[in-house]
Amino acid sequence: MSDGFFYSYHLGWSRPDAESLFGDLDAAGLRLNHPVTRRVTLIGPGPDPWGTLSWVTREQLVLLAGLQRIDSVDFLLWTDGGADVPARVRKMRDGVVALEFAIGQLTRDEQELAARAIREAIGRASVLCIGFVVDREGASAATDWSGVVVNGTTFFDSWPDTLAVRHEIAARQPQLSGVASYDQSPWMLFGSEVPSR
Repeated sequence: MSDGFFYSYHLGWSRPDAESLFGDLDAAGLRLNHPVTRRVTLIGPGPDPWGTLSWVTREQLVLLAGLQRIDSVDFLLWTDGGADVPARVRKMRDGVVALEFAIGQLTRDEQELAARAIREAIGRASVLCIGFVVDREGASAATDWSGVVVNGTTFFDSWPDTLAVRHEIAARQPQLSGVASYDQSPWMLFGSEVPSR
């Protein structure tokens, strides 16, 4: 098991954004409803490593994930095969919202499905998405990725699989200078997903 993850950072987050995200994830193969029980699972504070699991309606989770009354919500997404993907939507400073998906416990095929689904879902909202980072093995999990993606000021010790930042952040971050990249508006992509030319 690894600490693999997919993090993305967004501006102007609201309840309609949460609803759109869940719909896009569902269409791409990551669902709120468990494939057998059809339950939507919320993760709350608790003594277990996972916390306390409770079941809510989709509408309740959309309301919570809009972050109008709370700063963070944790829940589970599901692959069609029944593998769970722990996820979090949380407020940060300066109006930024982080979407965090733990993909390290998935098989390689499931990781690819999850990463593709998440990327498709956040890509549809690219106007609001500042950038994202994918690290399937979690080697860079200790890095303050919000400092890299949002501000371009934090340095990192280990390269993730994919790093996508806005053009102005790429210009500001010295570690990205002269590194092979790919322009996929509104981001510059760095890492193993950069096409060979």
